[in-house]
Amino acid sequence: MPEKIAPKPVQPGKNILEVKDLKVYFPIHGGIFLRKVGEVKAVDGVSFSMKPGETMGLVGESGCGKTTVGKALINLVQPTGGSVMFPDLDGNMTDIANLGRPAMRPFRSRMQMIFQDPYSSLNPRMSVEAIIEEPLNIHKPDMKRREKADKVAWLLEKVGLRAAHASRYPHEFSGGQRQRIGLARALATNPAFIIADEPVSALDVSIQAQIINLLQDLQEEFKLTYLFVAHDLAVVEHISDRITVMYLGNMVESGTSRDVNKKPLHPYTKALLSAAPHPDPYKRRGERVILKGDVPSPLAKPSGCGFRTRCPIAGPECADQVPELLEKEPGHFAACPCV
Repeated sequence: MPEKIAPKPVQPGKNILEVKDLKVYFPIHGGIFLRKVGEVKAVDGVSFSMKPGETMGLVGESGCGKTTVGKALINLVQPTGGSVMFPDLDGNMTDIANLGRPAMRPFRSRMQMIFQDPYSSLNPRMSVEAIIEEPLNIHKPDMKRREKADKVAWLLEKVGLRAAHASRYPHEFSGGQRQRIGLARALATNPAFIIADEPVSALDVSIQAQIINLLQDLQEEFKLTYLFVAHDLAVVEHISDRITVMYLGNMVESGTSRDVNKKPLHPYTKALLSAAPHPDPYKRRGERVILKGDVPSPLAKPSGCGFRTRCPIAGPECADQVPELLEKEPGHFAACPCV
């Protein structure tokens, strides 16, 4: 029988992840000598923590930096600054933000990622068995061939596929089935923490519900912790315990799923919720909020609050400095001096 998937123990009451002032800047080069002429501040000082077994939704419109945050947490993108604390094999919190590939390898087995596009995240030249076995070959080189085959079959059944699918190739599966294969690959190394980067955005609505329910079932069974990156507020509200809203690389609001959806504080969050489609148009939540202007370029962010150029309640003080994320209500934070 394959070994049971279970995260390494984390001390009771401790966080499984602590992110402080995370920054990711991408340099822009130009001219004859390709000198640095600017930089894109994709993530500009993000801080949060997560408890074992919880799900935090990270939302915002395209280009706000939410996917970059997920990739920076597992060093797929090198952070420019800040710290990412995650427990090592002994349970001691370690800053992994600037670790090299050899030092990062023990952590990668406990931090996995499910990618957005199930059509490009799987190697079309590898069988399903080889795809799921790949992380086992890297992180468990002493595992016997028969044990790997048994675990692949077991993982496929856990995600709603059949063991017989192991010999097939990605092109023989639908988008929802491919995402299940990606989930099985992420589970192969017994992770404690999984980053789900818009895992259902490329799928039909009916398939989205199946994948979300599967993620919740696996989380309950194996005590997984999820960072769920998405732009669909209805999906995030359904699966998340807490929600963090981002705009132009900064966090603008954070709180429980209920608080953020029912009592949004930041003007940008209110606009996002207002724009979300509702099954009954005559029961729209509150007054429709229409934002003016376009999203500023990340190459030239406005001074102070990045949202002030589109904000309906912005004042002169909003241009002075980037607002701090402050607790406005118990457990409910917002980065806006006007609320």
